[in-house]
Amino acid sequence: MPRVCHFTGRKTSSGRTYTTRGKAKYLGGVGTKVTGKTKRKFKPNIQTVNALVDGKPVKIKASAKAIKMGLVVKPLKRKYGYTRQQKAADAAG
Repeated sequence: MPRVCHFTGRKTSSGRTYTTRGKAKYLGGVGTKVTGKTKRKFKPNIQTVNALVDGKPVKIKASAKAIKMGLVVKPLKRKYGYTRQQKAADAAG
């Protein structure tokens, strides 16, 4: 399974790290020079969580931001809660 958030679509992106030398101008130097650029990866904080998807508990991958925003709805901890809900739904209609 790829490292992608089910809700926000966040995934690994690429970028660069810059290596510099010299002293900054505001510190009295002549300025910094870039001496190297290397590729790197920005990895999102992806968590595997149990969540309700279409009314059923499923294990999915979600970013920490999606969890904080409240996009992930957690299932009940005990299965007997679902049987009570089904009985109430059957009685209602």
